[in-house]
Amino acid sequence: MRPSILATTRAIFLCAAALASLGAGAQDLGKATKIVEDSCSVCHGADGESASPAFPRLAGQHAGYIERQLRDYKSGKRKSRAMSAIIEDVSEADFKSLGAYFQSRQTHTHPIEDAELAQVGRFLYLRGNPYSGVPACSACHGENGHGTAALPRLAGQHTRYVERQLQAFDKRERTNDYAVMHAVASKLTELELRAVAAYVAKLK
Repeated sequence: MRPSILATTRAIFLCAAALASLGAGAQDLGKATKIVEDSCSVCHGADGESASPAFPRLAGQHAGYIERQLRDYKSGKRKSRAMSAIIEDVSEADFKSLGAYFQSRQTHTHPIEDAELAQVGRFLYLRGNPYSGVPACSACHGENGHGTAALPRLAGQHTRYVERQLQAFDKRERTNDYAVMHAVASKLTELELRAVAAYVAKLK
């Protein structure tokens, strides 16, 4: 039985739409790659594996989370003079493409700087501190530190960068993310803060 003209036309239309979508996706990724090469790679590395703890590793980070952080930098909700200047002319569509770009980058395993400290961090990350009311980090960021589209991936992040973000939450210097982090960070001792940061750095 021969297909009807209507069915054939519909199939052609769907194929054309799919090809157009693929083409648009490739074009967006191409633009994101250019933005990364021209701007992002200087601090974050071409594949999101920044060499300096001053800048976060973005490889494997959730696209939605990156997109939201870029939007917050542009609006001033998250403070950084350097980032605000860099993304001043970057569009909302580019935010989405950059998120997809970095999420697709390969993640790596990083060496443990202090194994004993990381063991303390493991306990806190998975179980929290029931004596001081610190909740388990894994309850929100996942057992393996992979996070969600709304909550950042912590696995493989620079130890020093995580320490600084927790300190910023404690001081209320960072306010663009969930307010619960203010309460959590304020309950962490200096040892606990550094221990958790040491532990998540080794996760993949």
